[in-house]
Amino acid sequence: MGLISTTVLRKVAIATIDNPPVNALGAAVRQGLAAAIAQANADAGVAAIVIASAGKAFIAGADISEFGEPPVAPSLPDLLDAIEASAKPVVAAIQGVALGGGLEVALACHGRVALPGAKLGLPEIKLGLIPGAGGTQRLPRLIRAAKAFPMMLSGEPVSAGQALDDGLLDEVVPSDVVAAAARLAEALAAEGRRPMTSATNGTLTEADREAFEALAKDALRKADGMPNVAALVEAVRAVFTMSYAEGQAVERKLFLSLVTDERSKALRHVFFAEREVAKVRGIGPEVKPREIASAAVIGAGTMGGGIAMCFANAGIPVTLIETAQAALDNGVNRISATYDISVQRGSLTLEAKAHRMTLIRPALGIAAAAGADVVIEAAFEEMGVKQQIFGELSKIAKPGAILASNTSYLDIPTIAAATTRQQDVLGMHFFSPANVMKLLEVVRPQGVADDAVATAVTLGRKLGKVPVVVGNGFGFVGNRMLEQRTRAAERLLVAGALPHEVDAALVGFGFKMGPFAMADLAGNDVGWRSRKARGLKAPVADAICEAGWFGQKTGRGYYIYPQGARAGQRCPEVEALIARIAIENGVTRRSFTQEEILARLLDPMVNEGARILEAAIAARPGDIDIVWINGYNWPAWRGGPMFWADSVGLDVIAKRLQAQAAEIGDKALEPAPLLKRLAAEGNRFASLTSRG
Repeated sequence: MGLISTTVLRKVAIATIDNPPVNALGAAVRQGLAAAIAQANADAGVAAIVIASAGKAFIAGADISEFGEPPVAPSLPDLLDAIEASAKPVVAAIQGVALGGGLEVALACHGRVALPGAKLGLPEIKLGLIPGAGGTQRLPRLIRAAKAFPMMLSGEPVSAGQALDDGLLDEVVPSDVVAAAARLAEALAAEGRRPMTSATNGTLTEADREAFEALAKDALRKADGMPNVAALVEAVRAVFTMSYAEGQAVERKLFLSLVTDERSKALRHVFFAEREVAKVRGIGPEVKPREIASAAVIGAGTMGGGIAMCFANAGIPVTLIETAQAALDNGVNRISATYDISVQRGSLTLEAKAHRMTLIRPALGIAAAAGADVVIEAAFEEMGVKQQIFGELSKIAKPGAILASNTSYLDIPTIAAATTRQQDVLGMHFFSPANVMKLLEVVRPQGVADDAVATAVTLGRKLGKVPVVVGNGFGFVGNRMLEQRTRAAERLLVAGALPHEVDAALVGFGFKMGPFAMADLAGNDVGWRSRKARGLKAPVADAICEAGWFGQKTGRGYYIYPQGARAGQRCPEVEALIARIAIENGVTRRSFTQEEILARLLDPMVNEGARILEAAIAARPGDIDIVWINGYNWPAWRGGPMFWADSVGLDVIAKRLQAQAAEIGDKALEPAPLLKRLAAEGNRFASLTSRG
């Protein structure tokens, strides 16, 4: 049986899986387990069965490499039905993780015993799927739907202690889980007890159904077009109206449809891209991060305050520094008010708020950063200001402290040049609001020490972020591509589209807001100041700002916001202004379809992504996708801009860019060399990752 070895202990057959590194449920493992169960049932000297594992994991899930391949018998559902139908009780001995198909194996058993450090979960939702081997039917019947549904919806594993409290485990033992499982198996054999997982619908109460429906309604409201959420709701709902066999058939049909669904494929890409992004090129496991026990944040504005909250939320003491008492007080009050909102929503207790506020120490003057292990500068986006701050930090910061800038655009080596410790200086670009957004761009300039980069990445994860290491270059990855979309949106207005049409195209694509509604929300003057500082022009955007129409805060921008409304209304004056600017620039305006608008917004982003890859600012196409999903609300089920480009076809995008460059007379829109080469080869950006 190869990967499965069987021994007999006091009439209990111990079937041990040994398929390193994580005992994935490949075909050979399934075949071996099925044979072991059948052999034990045929052996008169065996009274019960234990499924155990070698190594650190029980079973970490199905073998993803089999997706899309011809099925090899037995399928996982068939194996689990055989385990559940065993005439002799089967008990799972769980050590390490039991995830996905691994937990479904345990659910099919008649009992479950685990070590204290075990983790149990059904993470399929993160792969754009739902459990496909009975998990949506067995788990709710075992622990009730109101507990099972949130566990499957989040995809996050639960601890052994939580699983025991929920009724998912029969016992948690301090050691020798196999012996404990054998004892339970013997007891079940003596009792003749049958599995709970095939219990009748009568065990599920109307109160449980009502609780589930409330959770399902909320989940569907937040689903953002993710097909697996709707599928999960439908599968679990079957528990209340169908027999187990009927419900399993519904689950399997939904699972198989998701395997081939393009949105689900995109979500699987995101899942694996997030794991790839954690691998920082050139930094191996021998590079150890520095210890971070305390932090300092310079600047108590909206961004600095949000970053300070990140540290407090992670339990790390942080000094929040300003130059004036009024600014410091405003920053602390803003943080307190933000926490109050969480208290009002019930996501934070008053005690937890009070504890977090004690971790934030307000201080005046940069000298207060002297003892911090990491200092993050979140001051005004002006090079002279940042150089002055880092010059002072170089003198007073403790040896080995990480000195990081939260700059969105500026050159990190120029900032580092103001210090005598370039090896400690890098970028840690948080996204607004910093206490909410998950993305952290870790900017790695030449000359920075590898352990400083490793420290920033490790710290980012501790702060609950998704760190993406990027190279130094204006705008890094996210903002560099965003600038191309912003320019494209401006060109569309002059060419004939209206603000609401451009915004509608992106919202229809899956974004929560379009570029002009977002600009009005953030304040149009922010981009205006940046353009003026860099000597750039945007005729429509500049004219709107020159009129004093800065967005929601002034009651009008690209849209009108009557009486403080959050949703904007079309503005005839803005539309007339756009038409006038087009005439002044000799442009004959025309209408655009939603598809044309999308192409003109997204194709230049993809082109810039190709240049970013050529310049090694991003290590992999998937890194760019993770940046945009976690920092700019690109819909996850679209997979990110580079994945989207692959799905459209790089030859299609290259031709559209070439045509637009010729139409406008802008060589910057011509396909980047990398895009042009891949398109000519009939290749995809994904091929760059497979080539390493």
